[in-house]
Amino acid sequence: MPEISPSRYVVHAGWDDVPHLDEKTKDELLRSTPPYLRDARAKGIPSLGAGAIYPIEESVLKVDPFAIPKYWPRGYALDVGWNKTACVWGARDPSTDVVYIYTEYGRGEVLPSTHAAAIRARGEWIPGVIDPASRGRSQDDGTQLLQTYQDLGLSMTPANNSVEAGLLEVWERLATGRLKVFSTCVGWLAEYRVYRRDEKGKIVKQFDHFMDATRYLVVSGIPLFRTQPIARTAGPTGLTGDRAVGY
Repeated sequence: MPEISPSRYVVHAGWDDVPHLDEKTKDELLRSTPPYLRDARAKGIPSLGAGAIYPIEESVLKVDPFAIPKYWPRGYALDVGWNKTACVWGARDPSTDVVYIYTEYGRGEVLPSTHAAAIRARGEWIPGVIDPASRGRSQDDGTQLLQTYQDLGLSMTPANNSVEAGLLEVWERLATGRLKVFSTCVGWLAEYRVYRRDEKGKIVKQFDHFMDATRYLVVSGIPLFRTQPIARTAGPTGLTGDRAVGY
């Protein structure tokens, strides 16, 4: 996303900021607006919705952050590129099968060791998946990069990179309310608003790193999710107790 200079600012204005629109008029306008354009028109949230891949309102999937229970399994997915490497972490509510994307990491033009340190800081015990093709490189290069991250201490396996099938799985979770995202994941939300197809139906491969990582997470990461391991420790009396390991 382009940076805003100190001499400029952005204002989001929605229908609630327009005095002459009464509630009846706003309701009528909302009913006549396609779902994927409602947030853009009613709330002023920027969107390129004509070819939106996931035409679901942002307000439907965005939730306020909350403390994730320790018994919820977690995992992460990594999309790798020199200009931008992106990672998303998910936690699954076992009782509802809802997956919450609760944190993110994105940075470009640094070595794998820098990315690995940031990922380990979120919890070394959390398993991850990575695009085997590593942003368009050969499969061999992807395997080498996978080994590099494993050597750096990450628990990581290759993800399934079936694009259209993966998009469908993500769409089904979004449409059924089984994929949510914390409002603090601002990079993820910014990409979601502009994730689209072009006039020929092809995915626009720009500003989509978090979206790719999400696809890997849903398709390949969820089956690998695990809960935080518990270590048995001896107390001063010689009795053993439990303590959580890692983040």
